[in-house]
Amino acid sequence: MWHTMDTQDFFGILSDTTRRRLLSLFLVQGELCVCELTAALDMPQPKTSRHLAIMREAGLLSLRREGTWIFYRLDPQLPLWAYRILETLARDSPNPFGKADSKRLADMVCRPVRCCA
Repeated sequence: MWHTMDTQDFFGILSDTTRRRLLSLFLVQGELCVCELTAALDMPQPKTSRHLAIMREAGLLSLRREGTWIFYRLDPQLPLWAYRILETLARDSPNPFGKADSKRLADMVCRPVRCCA
């Protein structure tokens, strides 16, 4: 899918604060399910799912099913240039939500157990 996406589409996806927050969590945590993401962002599930769908359709995310759980992660086929931009954003951009998002995720009770990742 990435061969058809231009940089304007990629940066359009990154223009949204919620999507940048989600991508930062994926960079740090790896694989997460929707319930973990809604807890971390303190956001309703439909809104979180809508952002995930946009990023998945664009080729930024892939998913893995395990029973009733669906786990999302950065797509392993993500081009190096795109991955480097995400890393730079996560490292160098001010993210007032980052620590709070990570804390809410760490404090989440009943996180799903992964049998394989």
